[in-house]
Amino acid sequence: MGAMLQNPLVLAAVSTILIFFATSLFGFWELRLPSSLMQAASTPHAGYLGTIFMGLTLGVVAAPCIGPFILGLLTWVASMGSPWLGFTIFFILSLGLGLPLFFLAIFSGHIDKLPRSGEWMIWVKKSMGWVLVAMAAYFIRPIFPKTVGVFLFAAVALAAGIHLGWIDRTKASFRAFAWVRTGVVIMSVVITTIFIGLWIMQGPGVTWQPYSDDLLATAKRLKKPVIIDFYADWCSPCRKLDEVTFHDAEIVKQAKQDFIMVKVDLTRKGNPIHQQLLRKYGVIGVPTVVFLNHQGNEQSNLRLVDFLPADQFLSRMKEAKKRF
Repeated sequence: MGAMLQNPLVLAAVSTILIFFATSLFGFWELRLPSSLMQAASTPHAGYLGTIFMGLTLGVVAAPCIGPFILGLLTWVASMGSPWLGFTIFFILSLGLGLPLFFLAIFSGHIDKLPRSGEWMIWVKKSMGWVLVAMAAYFIRPIFPKTVGVFLFAAVALAAGIHLGWIDRTKASFRAFAWVRTGVVIMSVVITTIFIGLWIMQGPGVTWQPYSDDLLATAKRLKKPVIIDFYADWCSPCRKLDEVTFHDAEIVKQAKQDFIMVKVDLTRKGNPIHQQLLRKYGVIGVPTVVFLNHQGNEQSNLRLVDFLPADQFLSRMKEAKKRF
């Protein structure tokens, strides 16, 4: 999946599919299952076996509402390439689906005090549609420059707040719904402000140079260690490293004074030099950060294959300098 996401056409296709599913949640079209299947799944059954059957078929009943969201979530999990992360996310989703029913069973005596299902559920469904729109923005962001990506997320958050809080005329019979709508508007403004504020306040990052044999020869002549960052725009930990760790003021200072910083951008495949580097250093996936000493040999115990906070990365930089 990661290799496929190197292609802008694939990213655009995934985003289009997510937007398509989002339009279902917005009410433009609806997933419909055969009525016979819906009737069989929604028929109550007594006893333990009947309860298990009802639990197993609950997804069939809920499919028209949560189907588009689940498909979008599957696409996102597949792009991360981590089975454990996928298991964790869907386990948490199952808890989210089951806990309301669990508490409903415990407090069944107070069921008359719970909000009645009605038009406000359509509002919740539309809010899930905006989650899919945000996921579409997440996938399409690598195609655009970094600044455009920041404003894209900010625009989605602001548009969601305006739509759910002001434009949408959904009503509910309980008073708390008005507070929920107001809270969504406030949250969208806060998220928009955070995105733009962090972008404005972000200081200069590490200055990277493209790989070349001459650059490594210069590093040997100057007796400076080399850090090679194997990076791709579609890689979430790569972007986090770039936006957080490699923008830390102390790391920027150390990199400028004592290191030769090299970035190998694997966002677009097909570069023969990059393929040679992948084989040479045994790079399996991204992110991979390789530390070379002044002789051009890798310090394998310092290799990094995931996001690392700035303070821990600084420790590796200090360790790399001690080896001279």
